[in-house]
Amino acid sequence: MTAALAPAVLDVAAWRERRRAHEERVDVWLTPHLARRRRGERHPVADFLFTYYSHRPAQLRRWHPGAGVELRDADPAEVGRDYRATPAGVTLDTEAVRGRRGESIAWIRSLLTATAGRPAHFGCFGMHEWAMVYRQTREELRHNAWPLRLDPERTAAVVEERGVRCSHFDAFRFFTPPARPLNLLRPTRETQHANEQPGCLHANMDLYKWAYKLSPLVPSELVADCFELARDIRTLDMRASPYDLAALGYPPVPVETAEGRAEYAAAQRGFADRAAVLRDRLLAAVPA
Repeated sequence: MTAALAPAVLDVAAWRERRRAHEERVDVWLTPHLARRRRGERHPVADFLFTYYSHRPAQLRRWHPGAGVELRDADPAEVGRDYRATPAGVTLDTEAVRGRRGESIAWIRSLLTATAGRPAHFGCFGMHEWAMVYRQTREELRHNAWPLRLDPERTAAVVEERGVRCSHFDAFRFFTPPARPLNLLRPTRETQHANEQPGCLHANMDLYKWAYKLSPLVPSELVADCFELARDIRTLDMRASPYDLAALGYPPVPVETAEGRAEYAAAQRGFADRAAVLRDRLLAAVPA
């Protein structure tokens, strides 16, 4: 049996500075969201990650150093559940976390590995968002406080002309019933490992979900990096959607045009490059 590696050691000044920097970073995102929530306002871009995903703002703000790190002069109550005392401070009880969540960790690792090993595709041009409003009435629209850029018939025509090539189940499940037969694939939860590919905006946005589900094994800075990527992806997602959000400061990426599709694909490739680095970091943080 291989001996366990000695934990990396952070003195009290170092780990408190990391905690402070993390809290300061995420407060830039959390403060306006919480203010809108108190006022009963909704923002279709900036609030999405807090409503679609289950990770609460307070959980995102809470700092964890990750596995294999000893915090000098720390109290387990100060850092949270799953930490155990050491002669000099505290460290994460990695075995306890893996014992309790081993099946989930293995599932996530398998999905990340399968996705990383598949070629990236960049030909969807954001049609998944258009399929979510296809043939809907104004009242049925998810974000009906905001207008569509095109009239309903032209919106439907774009979907029919371009077709839909969505490989991501959690996007496909929001398609309208008449849009589902237009999709090239029929993704399901059971086929998720076989379908997800590293060019997909939603698969890359979901790195945030996998990061927080792997916490506290992964450091909070990595969770925040994944959140930041997901936030940037959501911005493109909605700029390329049928909704007109120019009044909120989001000029459209008109994917119904050749120029818009080229802009979308270029941004998608950039996100795929960023996601590949984060996916590798997640896999390295939770070795098999």
